[in-house]
Amino acid sequence: MGSDHSHASAVSAAGQHRKPLFIAFALTATYMIVEFIAGFTFNSLALISDAAHMGTDVLGLGMALTAITLASRPTTTQRTYGFYRLEVLAALANGILLFAVAGYVLIEAIKRFSNPPEVPGLPLFIVAFIGLVVNLISFRLLMAGSKESLNLKGAYLEVFADLLGSVGVIVAAIILYTTGWQYVDPIIGVGIGLFILPRTWKLTSQALRILMEVAPPHLDIEEIRREILALPGVAEVHDLHVWTITSGLESASGHVAIDSDSDYQDVLDAVLGLLDERYNISHATIQCEPREYNETTNAV
Repeated sequence: MGSDHSHASAVSAAGQHRKPLFIAFALTATYMIVEFIAGFTFNSLALISDAAHMGTDVLGLGMALTAITLASRPTTTQRTYGFYRLEVLAALANGILLFAVAGYVLIEAIKRFSNPPEVPGLPLFIVAFIGLVVNLISFRLLMAGSKESLNLKGAYLEVFADLLGSVGVIVAAIILYTTGWQYVDPIIGVGIGLFILPRTWKLTSQALRILMEVAPPHLDIEEIRREILALPGVAEVHDLHVWTITSGLESASGHVAIDSDSDYQDVLDAVLGLLDERYNISHATIQCEPREYNETTNAV
């Protein structure tokens, strides 16, 4: 029942987040094209790098939208967890794309330091300012969902980074317009590239942790083991595993050896209740076995 409830909640959440995600995707895709055209027209690396990052936003938002749509599909006899993991794969792909964009921006910026091209300040400012407005709208649309979904968090972080990138381009445009100092364009380009990297590493490492089925960082497995051992009738806990299926959906499995005079169902209910109420693990598979059986197995 807990698994069915979790899936129903995921489906409901997917429907709730799909519309704002689609609007953010449409806005970002449209203005990405505008920024690319303007960037190459005005020969601005800062604007091209911001457009390139906005391009990863489009890919990221598109993958997030696809993942949410597929995740809302019901489970099958072959896909017992449905499409939950697509969300994590989308987040990992977003991270890889961001690393690639950051690398391109840094390499291209270094090349331009030796011979910075002429970049007009006023047109650059106008394009960047409109881009900032678009990013602010997308940022607000994705803010709520980013707290509930790793996939949406990835898209949210990309839009947030691009929002700051637009601010950087606006600063570059003002300096170019008022002073004519052309080096500011590649400098801002480098700044955008460096800014992307820490957030990208965090997102990628989170996705990799889930795919490798590492225990969630906010849960202490030894603490959970001690709490289960403290329950009445529990003699031993072994083979305890906790992992994340997708963001906000943890799962657990384990073996609990019980005293001979304890009731199997009472102990099982107590363990499941502890995991659900204290640690928010609603999907757990716990095998209860007599203490004597466990001792015999270990002896062999």
